Amino acid sequence: MSGQRTPVLIAGGGLVGLTAALVLRHHDVDVTLLERRSTTSPQPKARRFHVRSMEVFRELGLAGLVHEAAKDLAGHDHMATGRTLAEAEQLPLWQPSGDGPEVEVSPEPPCLIAQDVLEPVLRKAAVEAGARVRFDTEMLGFDEDADGVTAKLHGEEIRARYLIAADGARSGIREALGITRSGRGAVGEPSVNVYFHADLADVVRGREFNLCRLTHPDAGGALASVDGRRRWVFMAAGGETDRDWPAVLRTALGVPVPDLEILSVLGWQAEMLVADRYSAGRVHLVGDAAHVMPPFAASGANTGIADVHNLGWKLAAVLRGEAAPGLLDSYDAERRPAGWFVADESTRRADTFLTGEEDPTLAHPYVLAAGGFQYRAGALVPDGSTEPTIDFAPAGRVGTRIPHRWLDDARTRSTLDLAGPEWTVTEFDGDRLLLRPDHVVAWRGSSAQGAEAVRARLLAGVSS
Repeated sequence: MSGQRTPVLIAGGGLVGLTAALVLRHHDVDVTLLERRSTTSPQPKARRFHVRSMEVFRELGLAGLVHEAAKDLAGHDHMATGRTLAEAEQLPLWQPSGDGPEVEVSPEPPCLIAQDVLEPVLRKAAVEAGARVRFDTEMLGFDEDADGVTAKLHGEEIRARYLIAADGARSGIREALGITRSGRGAVGEPSVNVYFHADLADVVRGREFNLCRLTHPDAGGALASVDGRRRWVFMAAGGETDRDWPAVLRTALGVPVPDLEILSVLGWQAEMLVADRYSAGRVHLVGDAAHVMPPFAASGANTGIADVHNLGWKLAAVLRGEAAPGLLDSYDAERRPAGWFVADESTRRADTFLTGEEDPTLAHPYVLAAGGFQYRAGALVPDGSTEPTIDFAPAGRVGTRIPHRWLDDARTRSTLDLAGPEWTVTEFDGDRLLLRPDHVVAWRGSSAQGAEAVRARLLAGVSS
């Protein structure tokens, strides 16, 4: 067998795996990605990428490309509801409440783009960045020892120092490691997604939406806009995949749709499960391999992007000899609580969407969308701040992403542009902040010398 070597091997070439490759190349790490499928996803899947994910793409130099690829859904940010699509009314956009001054949350707006449109953009970018991207290549198994991981393929082996498992909710790597999962398990009823084509541009004109809840007693469900014109996904409760879907859809839409074409009918069950460990030796779980949750606002996809943004700089620092291997322990310490938090929030938000009832215990939406979750332990020095995660209070607290502020009158440079791929020290509200490469505040104090001492300590693997 031939023996290719690579510092990092990624198993899985979906959205999260491709982003992992891009993050590692951004940090000048050689990386090989394996994907058993021949192509990127043929299904729309995730469609809403919030501001934190777009900030990651901004750092990678890809935000403009992503926004351009998403132009078909520009202006489709609203929700809608009605008995049928023909009767549906557009709902007003959500606005933050409170009497405080209006704060611009991010240098990047959120983006609506179907996963089957986004993944080819990321794949092309990863190849152009120098990643070895191999589709039609299945990893059959792996062996781990003290120095690395040996992946077994058909007729060859690949030797890597670290393995990233981006192989999805049914992760064979997670199962091989014996990593269990905890959580609520199955959530709600089984569901069916019906992916179809029909030219509904005239029907929705002036009432464009991202998601429309339909309440017809014979055809209730939700309609997701994939491109705003011809591509749609109808989501119905119940696990019956053999219904007369053309008839159901015409009832739900309330218009004849003579050009209706059903592309796929997929039954699925929402689950809330989080891995009990995100790391085992030289193997690290990311994305759906680490956490599954109801698909509320693409929470799983966005959380997976945050996983690899966190893990990527740490792997790079260790591989360069800049950091001790103990730094990698902070990946589990930080991302597993974050994954549990988002999975729980996503589950409860999905419940409120179905019932229409408010839940006052839910976190402020920006906690999810703009990096407001606070790491309490990991590669950081806690500053004693005790603000509850449910609130969104961008104040430069340790363990949160630095608040966005424009640095120039032209509004082209943000405080988030100060960090990544390097560390940096900046002044914020009178204090010195030590920013990690993932924009997270690692320490808050009074001197640049103190910041450098903390940085050295954290890289040595001495975490909180």
